[in-house]
Amino acid sequence: MTTWQSVGQLSEIPPERVAVFHVGDHEVAVCNVNGQLYAIDDLCTHDGGSLDQGELEGDEIECPRHGARFNVTTGEAIQLPAFEPVETHEVRLEGDTVQVGVEHR
Repeated sequence: MTTWQSVGQLSEIPPERVAVFHVGDHEVAVCNVNGQLYAIDDLCTHDGGSLDQGELEGDEIECPRHGARFNVTTGEAIQLPAFEPVETHEVRLEGDTVQVGVEHR
């Protein structure tokens, strides 16, 4: 079951930018890729670095620590040293409010 957590306003995440919000029990990076929002865990699967501190280029984000890259639309690790994907989360807009889906099992 998914519940939706309001995290901020669309104006806080301009195109080609990333904003981090506390969702559930961890940090989630919401990425604005050409006006489309995607949400991933803000945690590099290689060494735990904060992905929001890296560069967002198109639909890829680079970890600033060792250069691992991830596709923010799928979570796929696309450049070593990371090989494990990052967790992705549903994201939606309710008016101008950004909401991230929280899975309950």
